[in-house]
Formats: sequence, C-alpha cells, structure tokens
Amino acid sequence: MSERRPAASTPDGVVLLHGISRTARSFRRMELALRDAGFVTLNLDYDSRRKGLDALAEDIHPAIDLFERGLDGASVHFVCHSMGGLLARVYLARHRPARLGRVVMLGTPNGGSEIADRLKHLAAYRAFFGPAGQQLVTRRDATTSALLPAIDYPAGIIAGNRSVYPITSMGLPRPHDGRVSVANTRLDGMADHIVIRTSHPWLVRNREAIAQTLVFLRNGKFAKA
Repeated sequence: MSERRPAASTPDGVVLLHGISRTARSFRRMELALRDAGFVTLNLDYDSRRKGLDALAEDIHPAIDLFERGLDGASVHFVCHSMGGLLARVYLARHRPARLGRVVMLGTPNGGSEIADRLKHLAAYRAFFGPAGQQLVTRRDATTSALLPAIDYPAGIIAGNRSVYPITSMGLPRPHDGRVSVANTRLDGMADHIVIRTSHPWLVRNREAIAQTLVFLRNGKFAKA
C-alpha cells in the first residue's frame, strides 16, 4: 500500500483497486500519472484470491476510511481494474464516502466473465482464484447479486478489444479483451463507456486508458475521437 499527497491546489483523492491475482504494483504507472495530475493516491493491496467480495470490502474499509479523513473534505474517487471494480461497487454500497467523486472501471466484468463460467467447476481454478473467482460468473446467485445493487454515482467504464490469450479466450463473444467481453463491461446507470485497442492485463498501463481515466475524473465523461 502506498500513499502520496500532492500540492494542496488539487486535493481530491483517488483509491486504486487492482484486479484478482494482481497487486498494487500493477497500478504503478496509473498511480504516478494521477499524482502528476495533482491527485492524492491510495493504491491498495488486498487478498483478492483468499476471500469473497463481501469480506474484502470490510478488509479495505479501515484504510479507505483513514484516507478519506485525511482529505479534509475533498472528494474521493475510485479507479479500478477488473474485479477491483466489483469490489468498489460492493464497498460503495456499504461504506460510501461522504464526498464520493467519480469511479472509473477498467475491464470490469460488470455482467460477469464467460471465462469464469467455463472454468468455475475446475479444481485448479477454484484453488487459484478462491471465493471471489466464483463470484465473477455471468449468472450470479442471489447473495452475490445483493452485494452489487444499482449504482447512483458517476461511473466511467473503459473496455479493451484486443486479446493476448488466443486459446483461453476462444468462445468469448466479440469484441473482447481476452478475459471479458465488451458487452459485459457495461453497467446500467453508467455515465460513459469507451473501448480502446488493448488487452485485459494492459488496461492499467495503456497510455490512452490512463489519459481517458484522467479526463473522466476531471469532467465526468471521456474524450471521444
């Protein structure tokens, strides 16, 4: 976990939540860009493969609550990759900051992942991805659905349409990023949606994705070509 405070001229904070089986290090380039743009950053590590979304939301709450208290009333934004976006949705349903800003989701399977559908019964998948991996499916049980209520905050979604997984992504509805179909990144009530030419793991490092994230945090919409 890393935390940096920039100059007081732009005091808004950004919480970064990585995807399943990743770490805060994967968001390093995005974090540096946010700090250069003047945001306060909280880049969290969490046990994405050990617990379900509900338990993970409670795990990250103390750090985010402390972070928010240190912002002196400034807004708190969220930038999330893959499952990190689902975690943010669960967290915000339970512990919404008093001054919630905007939320950017990169490659988040809001409608579930067809890859998870295909692999959920395999012992190796269950052992590696843990309880949260079972919550990434497209047909969610009532318990998981209850964790993800309708959103009422400005969310911008960035999807990729290239794959670096030619075998495991076979059968995914096109276009897709190798892990999530573009259609399943969409979310009812979202403020904006954009598709860029990159794959799922590189969304957090892609220059256009980073630039569009900054645009949305500032303006509440993406820059369209």
